[in-house]
Amino acid sequence: MTTTPSFRQLVAPALLALAACSSAAQAATYTMFKDPNCGCCDQWADHVREGMDAEVAAVHSTDMAAVKDTHGVPVRLRSCHTMIVDGYVIEGHVPAAEIARLLEQRPAGVRGLAVPGMPIGSPGMEMGDRTQPYQVIAFGDAGMSVFATYE
Repeated sequence: MTTTPSFRQLVAPALLALAACSSAAQAATYTMFKDPNCGCCDQWADHVREGMDAEVAAVHSTDMAAVKDTHGVPVRLRSCHTMIVDGYVIEGHVPAAEIARLLEQRPAGVRGLAVPGMPIGSPGMEMGDRTQPYQVIAFGDAGMSVFATYE
């Protein structure tokens, strides 16, 4: 005799899987490497904490070039801080929304995201109403490509 699974038996595993996916960004470890004297890094970390409901651990380093070299950040994409989250490298003032999208989509060939330099108006670099356009660049085995554009 075969029995047909109940609605609850069918739906419960799907709901658990959805819950696991939605909390993946929260469960990841966020480690930001920064110069101990940089204030904009702390402001950016606050943006990530609030935007992703995540804990960000700050590790002070006086040799940020070595940190970037170790994690394969291309020289032309470098900024002031480097974060490692769930195997990805986040360089500079990347908006939390783009980090969440990266963690959700996990595009093939992408090792990380970067906002080169320190553009005015990017998270952590707010200066009132002043802003300048910038791009979030994806980098990795697939090369470099624009992941998002902010006007």
